[in-house]
Amino acid sequence: MDLQDSRGLFTIFLGVLLFLFVVSSLWRRRRVENRKAPPEASGAWPLIGHLHLLVGSQPPHVTLGNMADKHGPIFTLRLGVHKTLIVSNWEMAKQCFTVNDKAFASRPKTLATELLGYNFSMFGFSPYGSYWRQVRKIVTTELLSIHRVDMLKHLMESEVKAVFKESYKNYSKKGVTEMQRWFGDISFNIIFRAMLGKRFASDDKHEENEQIRRVMRDFVELAGTFAVSDALPYLRWLDLDGVEKKMKKTAKGVDGFVQVWLDEHKRNRSRDSGERKDEDFMDVLLTLVDEGEDFDGRDIDSAIKATCMALIIAGTDTTIGTLTWALSLLLNNREILNKAVHELDAKVGREKVVDLSDLTKLEYMQSIIKETLRLYPPAPLNLIHESMEDCIVGGYHVSTGTRLLTNISKLQRDPLLYPNPSEFRPERFLTTHRDIDFKGRHFELIPFGAGRRMCSGMYFSLQVMQLTLATLLHGFDIITPDAKSVHMSEQIGLTSIKASPLQVILTPRLSTHIYDEI
Repeated sequence: MDLQDSRGLFTIFLGVLLFLFVVSSLWRRRRVENRKAPPEASGAWPLIGHLHLLVGSQPPHVTLGNMADKHGPIFTLRLGVHKTLIVSNWEMAKQCFTVNDKAFASRPKTLATELLGYNFSMFGFSPYGSYWRQVRKIVTTELLSIHRVDMLKHLMESEVKAVFKESYKNYSKKGVTEMQRWFGDISFNIIFRAMLGKRFASDDKHEENEQIRRVMRDFVELAGTFAVSDALPYLRWLDLDGVEKKMKKTAKGVDGFVQVWLDEHKRNRSRDSGERKDEDFMDVLLTLVDEGEDFDGRDIDSAIKATCMALIIAGTDTTIGTLTWALSLLLNNREILNKAVHELDAKVGREKVVDLSDLTKLEYMQSIIKETLRLYPPAPLNLIHESMEDCIVGGYHVSTGTRLLTNISKLQRDPLLYPNPSEFRPERFLTTHRDIDFKGRHFELIPFGAGRRMCSGMYFSLQVMQLTLATLLHGFDIITPDAKSVHMSEQIGLTSIKASPLQVILTPRLSTHIYDEI
């Protein structure tokens, strides 16, 4: 090989080295850029971070929404020792629950999920893993699938009609009706019959029922509390805010009731012989245990109690809240209320009571439920997620262990998505937004969440809400006692609940024989 050839090879070698160096540099630079952290909100204090900003009379989703106006649709907070990612628009939410859905599929271990959730056994609060997959599959297959829910339709109709008829019988002497309780009687009776095989409301157990309502309300309020022990785990032994003591008391109260129900089911099963008919969900779980189900090695009784309580609380609290908001919005917008009643008279008629087969004809009623869920999603900040691996959201690097709050309330009031976003306009879901649903595919509307941790009880809940509201509006004229508008302040907690009671006067509007024949 001559000198000229050697120089040529050397030049090629240097060229290859230079090319690899440039490519390597660009790759390293891009990697560094991709590891850029999301912006952190201002106002953090030493040790507690931004925790003080979320304590006050204003609901946290409102506070975080105001912060998003300043910091953008993706930013972080330091809640004590925990970095928390806040996303507030549909693009960021879509990235979290599609390409990064597996990364954000877990839940953090918090004080509430440990003490109130049977040591992380309530599947909605459980970390991602085999136990969660196992219980979710059981719940979906045995209770919440479309087929299973359709089998419960007779139960839903009978409980709605029961409260409907009771209101008719008492309307002349009762005067004012408190609607959160009215909706609660229906919701509790439906879910108790599906879960436990018995009704909730009964005159001989009035005091016990009041205790159950109270302890469940306490559960939801405490589950949505920002506890000092979560932010600063090394101070848990001090219980500075007294939350741990309250949670233990509430957990004991909840378990006291559910243990009685479980013992009753076990006794009934031991007495019965042969094949059981009309099994409720607690019976189904006990049958699965007899067939070898081990709930991923967890204590069997705790897993059954946790699963049943999770479904009872989720199936009542969010339904009551949404129906209360829906009626409040309608009372403050009488022209929309009148349109809904007109549709009911036209599509159902005035010679029968609404049943589930009528719901598909009531498009305006469906749009009212949609618009209510847009303005007042059941969990305004979704349930908290935790990343199991590093990922990229909005071009920012999110490290393992970062917690995620999705501000659904802010997202669904985005003026770029919904003109006049704070106004109650059901018509938008019959015109410009007709094709948008809330099944987790359209991130402009995700009141039930999205991704693999999406609420599995959506279909069940919608059937109950639509039937209840349609039956109420069809059967009664409704006014407030003082003819004033309804106050719309929210109560702080895990779910969106109206802060003040909703009192109305119900006056029957159908022929007398319709009520008598129920």
